[in-house]
Amino acid sequence: MPVGTARTCMNGLNALSGVGLLTVPYALSEGGWVSLALLAAVAAACWYTGILCRCMDADDAIRTYPDIGERAFGRTGRLLVSAFTYVELYLVATGFLILEGDNLDKLFPGARVTLGTVSLAGKRLFVVLVALVVAPTTWLRSLGVLAYVSATGVFASVVIVLSVLWAAAVDGVGFSGRGTTTPLRIAGLPTALGLYIFCYGGHPMFPTLYASMKRKSQFPKMLVICFLLCTLNYGAMAVLGYLMYGDGVLSQVTLNLPSARLSSKVAIYTTLLNPVTKYALVVTPIAAAVEERIRGAAGKGARAVSVAVRTLLVLSTVAVALALPFFADLMALVGSMLNVAVCMLLPCACYVRIFGAPSMSSVEAVAIGGILVLGSLVAVTGTYYSLMKIIHELV
Repeated sequence: MPVGTARTCMNGLNALSGVGLLTVPYALSEGGWVSLALLAAVAAACWYTGILCRCMDADDAIRTYPDIGERAFGRTGRLLVSAFTYVELYLVATGFLILEGDNLDKLFPGARVTLGTVSLAGKRLFVVLVALVVAPTTWLRSLGVLAYVSATGVFASVVIVLSVLWAAAVDGVGFSGRGTTTPLRIAGLPTALGLYIFCYGGHPMFPTLYASMKRKSQFPKMLVICFLLCTLNYGAMAVLGYLMYGDGVLSQVTLNLPSARLSSKVAIYTTLLNPVTKYALVVTPIAAAVEERIRGAAGKGARAVSVAVRTLLVLSTVAVALALPFFADLMALVGSMLNVAVCMLLPCACYVRIFGAPSMSSVEAVAIGGILVLGSLVAVTGTYYSLMKIIHELV
């Protein structure tokens, strides 16, 4: 059923509103004040690649992002787009568990559970507990209710920013954080760019939104509104968090907040709600793809196979979250390695392949060329630095 522009705009805002909001103050501290201009540049580039899904008009059979990949590069294109998308979703789900563990440990420090010879404490305990809570939600084949609940993501993002502002202006935190006077930190730029790009990882949903619109000609304008509002929200949080805590801002700004204050509790509990409601929505496409590969999932015992696949998927994300509990570094890696491909490189490559370079205007060619260069640089440098930081943390 075709959807109106306003409703599609809300869905687009929800696709772009996520846990990246918590990391932008840290990204600003890594990249320096000038990196805010790069946040705007990344938003503009991702907006432009978002509207490239108009290449769906080339074939009425195209409905999803993998369909675009197949139309452009055949079976290989479909597999490539699907692989990048599924790995991205998997690591985002893992990041949800890490985020929950970090923030719950702040609210309930010193928590410990001992069962026989097994003892779990702190962040590791909460990662496991949250997994137990979200696992049953992944067993649902119809996620209509969860989809409705997750639509509160837009409202929740605004509440978090306002709560952090209240903590600074009313609850005594203030804006006296000590930060660098260096306008640009070259060494931290790859991490900052990776985290900024992570904030705009809604491209797998854009073809669906485009196909659902009654007036497809309004899609670029609708997407401008989505990116503009989200960028203002991200920018406000980045400046606010950095002014409050300076170079001492943590990977999630909620971890800096004084836990005894009501505003802090509102911000943290709102932060905790989003991943719980969105976890199942994120892992379901992966589970569905695995189930399609298992013949038994379509016949007798399909329900048991589905539950087993989804439970194992949850357990695997728990294992990764416990092994790599570095939220900012993991999300920077997702942004640099996966979001760059899904949100910048692949849309441009597919568009050029489908329509051909000769059909593009000079402005369009320059824009796509610039995005490909920027995306390639971020992919190489960001992935390298993120991996080095994760390895350093492990060692």
